[in-house]
Amino acid sequence: MSLMTYKDTRPWARAIREAVVQRKMPPWHADPKVGDFVNDPRLTDEQIATIDAWVRTGTKEGDATDLPPAPVFPIGWHIKPDVVFTIPEFTVSGASQGRLRIHLRSHQLHRGQMDPGGRGASGRPARSASRHRVGDRGRQSSEGSSRARQADAGVDKYHYRTGKVLHMRPEAPVVDDGCSSPDGGGVPGKGSGYLNIVPGIYLPGHLAETRPSGYALRIPAGSYLQFQVHYSNHSGDDVKDRTSIGLVFATEPVKHEIAQYEIWNDLFLIPPNDGNHRVTSCYTLPKDVTALAYTAHMHFRGKSMTTEAIYPDGRHEVILNVPHYDFRWQETYFLKHQFLLPKGTKLVTTGVL
Repeated sequence: MSLMTYKDTRPWARAIREAVVQRKMPPWHADPKVGDFVNDPRLTDEQIATIDAWVRTGTKEGDATDLPPAPVFPIGWHIKPDVVFTIPEFTVSGASQGRLRIHLRSHQLHRGQMDPGGRGASGRPARSASRHRVGDRGRQSSEGSSRARQADAGVDKYHYRTGKVLHMRPEAPVVDDGCSSPDGGGVPGKGSGYLNIVPGIYLPGHLAETRPSGYALRIPAGSYLQFQVHYSNHSGDDVKDRTSIGLVFATEPVKHEIAQYEIWNDLFLIPPNDGNHRVTSCYTLPKDVTALAYTAHMHFRGKSMTTEAIYPDGRHEVILNVPHYDFRWQETYFLKHQFLLPKGTKLVTTGVL
């Protein structure tokens, strides 16, 4: 609904008060007692009290002369990209429910253009398309092509494919507690975590990812971009998509090169009628890492997720707690103050589904 005028807003007053007092809006799911984040949009106690009092005292209209100028919402990019990459137009079937499509783009990645690194990135879907998540990854050509072929085949000791759907084989081991396994919850022999370059991501409510000065991703010349688009079309009609990603190049010296550790449990199995299934994954950092941001990712069943760091000296610290995970609002939590996770730190993540 629109909140641009008093007339627009007044019918929703009680619902607004309830959502604000319960801190459901603005959406923010990280525990405020764990971590301090630059993109925290939560209202202050004073702001909440103002809305609460307005509703409780009759939702009176204020003096029109006190109105500030109406906000102007930009159409298009939230950044000014130095370069834009776009996938070919793709038709999303009206019967598509949670379909994953991977597009590989290799042209325009020239030496010198990409080597400086990207400080900021933003995804921009076509307006008519239906999706719930867009991810973009940088891959070097030889390794990436090999991985893409493997993903396309989708057949190995633990997986098989029917059409475009990838399945776990029934004989694959079940490991709910990844921390009890030498692979941490990953497919045997492959481990639970790997390093990835993710220039940008688009999600509902997710703003452009802008890194601090001195931090940037390096996409080597000759790489290609892998667009990983999750479509969920409930309209019943075929719609078109032509997603783009825009990158902003770093202009100042890069002191810290960014990459993303993705840590998973690939082998858990939810028993019938279990409404709070507990799953863990573990990963030990192979080198010193400066923590810049976190994110938690599950799907509709996800209820909560916590990550604890166990340092080489034996000290324990919860570094991220998402007590009320909501698949519809997936944030990246950017730290106000970066800090060192030394080599040998064990990251223990617990999810409840």
